[in-house]
Amino acid sequence: MTVSTEGHTVKRYDQQLGNLRSLVLEMGGLVEDQITRAVQALQDEDLVAAREVVARDHVVNGFDVRADEEVVNLLALRQPVGSDLRLILSMAKTVTDLERIGDEAEKIARMTARMYDGTNIPHAKLLRDVASMAKLAVAMLHGALDALARMDVATALAIAKGDDELDGEFQSSLRRLATFMMEDPRTIGHAIDAIFIIKALERIGDHSKNIAEYVVYLVKGKDVRHVKKEQLTMDDLDS
Repeated sequence: MTVSTEGHTVKRYDQQLGNLRSLVLEMGGLVEDQITRAVQALQDEDLVAAREVVARDHVVNGFDVRADEEVVNLLALRQPVGSDLRLILSMAKTVTDLERIGDEAEKIARMTARMYDGTNIPHAKLLRDVASMAKLAVAMLHGALDALARMDVATALAIAKGDDELDGEFQSSLRRLATFMMEDPRTIGHAIDAIFIIKALERIGDHSKNIAEYVVYLVKGKDVRHVKKEQLTMDDLDS
């Protein structure tokens, strides 16, 4: 008598896809925590906390390697097509963006350590925009990950459209920092560090937008990366 293993094979395949998705979401939670800790260390002038963020970046990189291995194994062994292939490709791209977000969190922590590791500390006005920008950036990442977890296209589209607000905050902050440097050349060193920090937050928003766009691709099969989001509706995605 021949015993069919097809059911077991399909079940194992579904489990592998689910494990990859869970791994990516776990990595996302870690990266979100890294950003929060890095910004909090900056606001508290906490060198110990900043260095802990830098030291923990290797954990983020470990997730990156594990996820890449899972993706390669699935592509090589399962030869996925259709929605399964979209899932694997979307997870692979999401991991890349999450790893880069982790790098930006580490950068903020390194800038914090540099700015406060001495007697010449920066004036508070140089960092006045960090809290509001960080709130927007973290909200974008959290929303994108939530959309990924729930396969929520409407939320993903809203996140993708929301990147303009963070970009506007970045440009306004950049102009203020330029003014501070012109008014008082002694602030130039710390102002440059502040620019690196707000640029890191702006980049976190960009990567979060990318993740949201991958959710749209995953669920709807449509690549919206180069589409003007303000003109895009759910009806467009269903057509």
